[in-house]
Amino acid sequence: MPEPLRDLIARHGLQATKSLGQNFILDRQLLARIAAIPGASENATVYVVGPGPGGLTRALLDTGARVVAVERDRRCLPALAELETEFPGRLRIISGDALDVDERAEVGSGAHIVANLPYNVGTALLLRWLSGQWPPWWTSLTLMFQREVAERIVAQPGSEHYGRLSVASQWRATPRIALAVHRSAFVPPPKVASAVVHIVPAPEPAGVDPHLLERLTAAAFGQRRKMLRSSLKAVPGALDALPALEIDSQRRAETVSVEEYVALARALSEAS
Repeated sequence: MPEPLRDLIARHGLQATKSLGQNFILDRQLLARIAAIPGASENATVYVVGPGPGGLTRALLDTGARVVAVERDRRCLPALAELETEFPGRLRIISGDALDVDERAEVGSGAHIVANLPYNVGTALLLRWLSGQWPPWWTSLTLMFQREVAERIVAQPGSEHYGRLSVASQWRATPRIALAVHRSAFVPPPKVASAVVHIVPAPEPAGVDPHLLERLTAAAFGQRRKMLRSSLKAVPGALDALPALEIDSQRRAETVSVEEYVALARALSEAS
């Protein structure tokens, strides 16, 4: 029977650090539920960001997975080293900042990413994983976010949460909220509720320049209270392309679907 996480944290003198955005989950049953979300088979590779004292990492190791974990907080390394000894050959710890890791070199391809992300870097890491070459090097993302951020990721047109993050998450991937997590599950409890989002890659729409799509959504949602005829002026050719796509220039950004943004980006990509 593994040591209770509360005791392990006390033994190593660990306290969640606000500057690192840390909040620890102590409930091993909840951690096991999170570890099961990606459905990783035995010996699958899982990349963990911010393992902290190792609760989620142990839950993943218990599924039979091989884990590569990157931890910025050096105080947590002794606790993680104990796990490394307990699960020989199945856990590798990288000491450093996840934003600096060459993930393809360290993890390879086909890995599942599972993380209780620090709130202060969560969105930056998500956008990094959603960008670049497609299909991506990862097989799935299972990520803890503030509930509000999770709702933005899965939001549909017309919702108050629908925005740039929604389009970035949905135009070539499929996200869903897999699990709601009450603030009381964490130590210390954050001020807001959380949710686990599960994302899997989808086929990439043909003929679309991702940078152009990003530019379109930045312009549209950067002035979301304005009509498209005003907000898209900064994107050359965008207003001229709207009629052929039957997109009314008097609409606002939050009413335009992901598919319509993709179609507009494709039209501009072809024109350029």
